[in-house]
Amino acid sequence: MSHPLGRTPGKVIAVHLNYRSRARERGRTPSEPSYFLKPPSSLAGTDEAIVRPEGCELLGYEGEIALVIGSRAQRVAPEDGWSYVRWVTAANDAGVYDLRYADRGSNLRSKGADGFTPVGPRLLDARRLDPTALRLRTWVNGEPAQDDTTDTLLFPFGQLVADLSRLVTLEPGDVILTGTPAGASVARPGDLVEVEVTAGELSTGRLRNPIAEGDPLAPYGAMPRTDSAEREAAYGVAYEPEPVLDALLADGLRSVAVATLSSQLRSRGLPHMSIDGVRPVSGGALVGVAHTLRYLPLREDLFKRYGTGMNAQKRAIEELRPGHVLVMDARRDPTAGTLGDILALRAQRRGAAGVVTDGAVRDSAAIADLGLPVYAAGSHPSVLGRRHVPWDTGVPIACGGATVQPGDLIVGDGDGVLVVPPDLAEELVADCREQERQERFITERVAAGESVDGLYPLGPAWRDAYENWCKGETQ
Repeated sequence: MSHPLGRTPGKVIAVHLNYRSRARERGRTPSEPSYFLKPPSSLAGTDEAIVRPEGCELLGYEGEIALVIGSRAQRVAPEDGWSYVRWVTAANDAGVYDLRYADRGSNLRSKGADGFTPVGPRLLDARRLDPTALRLRTWVNGEPAQDDTTDTLLFPFGQLVADLSRLVTLEPGDVILTGTPAGASVARPGDLVEVEVTAGELSTGRLRNPIAEGDPLAPYGAMPRTDSAEREAAYGVAYEPEPVLDALLADGLRSVAVATLSSQLRSRGLPHMSIDGVRPVSGGALVGVAHTLRYLPLREDLFKRYGTGMNAQKRAIEELRPGHVLVMDARRDPTAGTLGDILALRAQRRGAAGVVTDGAVRDSAAIADLGLPVYAAGSHPSVLGRRHVPWDTGVPIACGGATVQPGDLIVGDGDGVLVVPPDLAEELVADCREQERQERFITERVAAGESVDGLYPLGPAWRDAYENWCKGETQ
């Protein structure tokens, strides 16, 4: 396939913020333009797929106007900048926000992957265009997503060329991506993103790029991860996520006792699924999906580095989604607080289903008043810096002697808290309901004076009586 620009440019330079609508969306307006580089190998043409690596969630699209430099520009004046532009075309500044943390500032991995800069399909002669009268539009699956014009730019195109040329020589063929307006968001495999630039009757045509699912990344480097802040950045507006746990499954888990679940887990060869030593501080029954936080033993020099500011504890709270249970590994040390009332309130506002810690909580009376289900090994007036360094989130941990992986199901009531493997949950609910039905029958018989011999657990001699009793229960 021929190169979309005819030849490979020496560099691709992208502007961070340049449309007033995008600045309002982001909540900040820069006083000067700022830039990042994309490798020329990221360029692609129309109809080529943008491939989202398996494990990534947030593939962002950004419709943009691309400028192609026509002559060498070095220390040019702003009023002359536009004269160095030879062509204009449509572009999609794609990227995966899941990798933005790895090269924050440079965006190399998040925005520099092969195929992440589609351009085309046609080049417009810049000499025939008014740079302040271009229209940029983006569609996703045929529905309008972005629509803005270049008379709203914070930094006109000539100024961008001049600003860059003060220190960076622009060579013929170099590409400048000039920023995206409001409306940029997230696309998923199966979606089709289209971008078009028009100037009156002139048009680049629609740059069409389907989104495809790719292979997982090799594990010898930064791996995808995300949080609520990245989701909000990717979606362009405050992100309102769907609950992380199916409502019917959650109701099913709430309908059975933790003791019954423990029995069923034990019958499947899983006797070590209880988070030992924790008791309810507030809120009662608990059902949700584990989001994990790990503390390490206090080391004063490390606490200065990792324990202050937006540390792992605070990040874990801000990463919570509706239905998450924050599960904290505090090494069963109840002699320092791992959660206070303010962070508990924030977790509740984030939609958390509850909190479990094998350490202590502080402000326990205030936490109890919130009504958020919180289970802890005790209460203590001190802050976490007495014993703990908040270290990392979203990793497998040990809590109360149980291994907890992110995504495990957490179920708790007055008897304690269990870790439930997600792939067993539905069959566990069904078997727990059957077990509890049998136990209701057995309880009635024992209350009537029957011996437990052959009755508890239910033996063959009582099977017919039990089945007849079940028929009566369903009538």
